[in-house]
Amino acid sequence: MQNLKMKKEFKVISDFLPNNVRVLDVGCGDGSLMSHLIKEKNIEVRGLELKKENVTKCIYKGLSVIEGNAETELHQFPNQSFDYVVLSQTLQAFYDPEKVLKELLRIGKSVIISIPNFGYWKVRFSLLFFGKMPVTKTLPNSWYNTPNLHMCTIKDFFHFCIEKKIKIQKAVGLNEDKTSEIKQSNLELKNFFSKLGIFLIG
Repeated sequence: MQNLKMKKEFKVISDFLPNNVRVLDVGCGDGSLMSHLIKEKNIEVRGLELKKENVTKCIYKGLSVIEGNAETELHQFPNQSFDYVVLSQTLQAFYDPEKVLKELLRIGKSVIISIPNFGYWKVRFSLLFFGKMPVTKTLPNSWYNTPNLHMCTIKDFFHFCIEKKIKIQKAVGLNEDKTSEIKQSNLELKNFFSKLGIFLIG
């Protein structure tokens, strides 16, 4: 997670968070986001990670991480046990994203979700002109080895929140190093030009 896009995503997530809050990073990977948040903010961060090798990397960095499957083990966390729950580019990999979202909203007072945007213009171009599933910086795997099961667009997730009566406190589209607010009035535009959508909900 050393490229510019990841660093910009981390900054947006960090900007969403006030100081002196408790944060759970679900699917925390090697702890890069956790390390960034601890460095930039005066907050308490814990992680939940499926892969043992990543848990080992986190522990080596001195991070507080437990090994577990977010798909099946989130129910063990008490209601509103964290001020914020963060899920960075992982929602599309779950078998039942709606169930996971409900658990995140139960555990955290607010939830920060980032999603690779399948509506990004380069993704559409790849499908339309090459007839192939796209491989991009935000979608780096081929169709046969991707962990992604439920790809969606910024527009899909925006409308999902409306349909499920989930409050969108703030939403930002990220394209390279540029960020811009996502609103109902510019949804089509941001869905076309943003590589990544970052939502603060709950």
